[in-house]
This record gives sequence, C-alpha cells and structure tokens, in this order.
Amino acid sequence: MTYSYKTKGVCASNITFDITDGVVKNVKFNGGCNGNLKGIANLIEGMKAEDVIEKVKGTRCGFKSTSCPDQLATALENALSEGK
Repeated sequence: MTYSYKTKGVCASNITFDITDGVVKNVKFNGGCNGNLKGIANLIEGMKAEDVIEKVKGTRCGFKSTSCPDQLATALENALSEGK
C-alpha cells in the first residue's frame, strides 16, 4: 500500500512510500537535501519498516528537534498503526 506523510519541522515537505508485508519500498522525499535523501531511500529499500524505525528514529538535524530521517520513522510508525 502507498502512504503519503506531510512532514513537520524539516526541509522536505512530504514523504511517499510503499509498505508491503512490512517491507519498505519506493521511498521518495519531496524537497530537502536531494542527494542525501536519495541515498537514505536507496539504503532502506527492501528493509523491514521496524528496522528502519529503530535505526533512524530520534535523528536530529543541527539544532532542530527532528530531521528527515526522524520524520520518515514517524511516517512509518503511522503507516504501520493504520495497517493494523
């Protein structure tokens, strides 16, 4: 299933992704640091959503209390709770 999440407090405005059988695919960030976010999307492709959450949740960007990876963790958590 495809999910879309409107981010809060980061440069990327939203994140879209698919979760199939608990596995993350097709992650796309709209805005933000293009190369870094493409790299993150490629690195997590095919990983279990729970593993991605564990690795990136709580990551901060400079002085901000969140980051694009942290927002991805929140988006994944929301998607997993919707799917239950």
